[in-house]
Amino acid sequence: MILLKANRDVLLKPIQQIAGIVERRHTLPILSNILIQKTGSAISFIATDIEIQISAALANETSTEEASLTVSARKFLDILRALPTNDELTLSVQANNRLVIQQGRSKFSLQTLSADEFPTISAQKEVKKHLKITESQLKNLINLTSFAMAQQDIRYYLNGMLFVFEPTLIRSVTTDGHRLAYAQCNLATQEEQADGVNEVIIPRKAINELQKILEDSDTEIDVYVGANQISFSFRNINIISKLIEGKFPDYQRVVPTAHSKHIVLNREQFAGALQRAAILTTDKFKGVRVILSNDQLRISSTNAEQEEAQEDLAVSYAGEPLDIGFNVQYLIDVLTNIKVSDIKLSLEDQNSSALISTDAIENYRYVVMPMRI
Repeated sequence: MILLKANRDVLLKPIQQIAGIVERRHTLPILSNILIQKTGSAISFIATDIEIQISAALANETSTEEASLTVSARKFLDILRALPTNDELTLSVQANNRLVIQQGRSKFSLQTLSADEFPTISAQKEVKKHLKITESQLKNLINLTSFAMAQQDIRYYLNGMLFVFEPTLIRSVTTDGHRLAYAQCNLATQEEQADGVNEVIIPRKAINELQKILEDSDTEIDVYVGANQISFSFRNINIISKLIEGKFPDYQRVVPTAHSKHIVLNREQFAGALQRAAILTTDKFKGVRVILSNDQLRISSTNAEQEEAQEDLAVSYAGEPLDIGFNVQYLIDVLTNIKVSDIKLSLEDQNSSALISTDAIENYRYVVMPMRI
C-alpha cells in the first residue's frame, strides 16, 4: 500500500521538526520510533518521550486507505537526509509490515513496530485557558529568556520557563538561582476560561523544541492550557507538553528597582570586551571584575598563572567608584541573545545584583547576582 508520494524536501521538513525529542537510548524501544498515521487525505508523523509529543501533518492524496505503524526515527531521518534533494520519493508498506522508501534507483526497507504499542499523549479534555499569539511573538519571548533556565537543578521547578498570563499580555521568566531573565509581549486578544490558570511552568525540553521549530512569521498559534498540560497548534504542527508542578520563585521581588548607578553601553563593544577578558578565565572560575570610575568602565580578569586581561570602555558616569565581580558567561549570554545597539547597566554596590535593560525592548529585565573575586 502506498502511503505517500512527495518531494523529498517536503517530507524531510516535518520529520526534522518532530525528531528532536526522540531519545536514542530509552527503556522503551518503541520511543526510538516515530508513529506514521494515514487517515483519509492526510498523513501525520508523531514523536514522543512520554512528557512531550510533537506531531506534523502533510496533505496526502494517494489513496483513502488507512494505515498506522512506527519506524526508527534515526534511520528514517538519516535516509531522507542522504537522498537527493528536490526529487520525488514514495513511501509504502509491504505485506510483511516493512516500510519501503523508494526514490529513483534507491530503495530502503525498514522494520516496523506495531502502532498499538506507541504511547501517544491524549489532548487535554478540559481547557482552562485559550489564547492566541503569533509565531514571532512567542519565538521572541523564548529567545529573550530561555538561556537563563536551569539545567538539571534539584529544584525541578527551575528547569523550565514560567509563563504568566494576564488579560492582554503574556510574560516569560526564567532563573537558575544566579540570574533571572524577564520579558513580556502584548496580545491582541485573549479568551478567558471560567477557571483559568494564570501561571504555568513549561519544561526545558519543550521550550528548546519550540525554539527550533518557531519561525519569524505572523502565523497565529493557538495555545491551550489545562490543569497539567499545555499545547501549541500552528501551521501543520501540534506540540503537547506536560507542565512542571511546583511554585516558581517570586520574580518581581528579585528585580531591583532603586539602583542609583546607571551607565549606557554599546552592546557589541561590551560583549567584545567581556569575551576577550573571558579568555584568561578557567572553566572552574569564570569571574571578571567590573570597575566603574569617573567616565570609565574597566573589565579585568586573572587566573592561577597570574596572567591578566584588562580592557577599558569610555562611559558617561560621574558617581562613586564601584568594584564588583560577575560570572562573565552570565553577562555574555544576555548580550548575545538581545539584538539591540545599546543596553543600560544599573548597579548599586558590590553586594547587590546588577540589572540589564534596554529602551529598545519594553519591559525587558535581566538580573545577575555578583560574585566574590
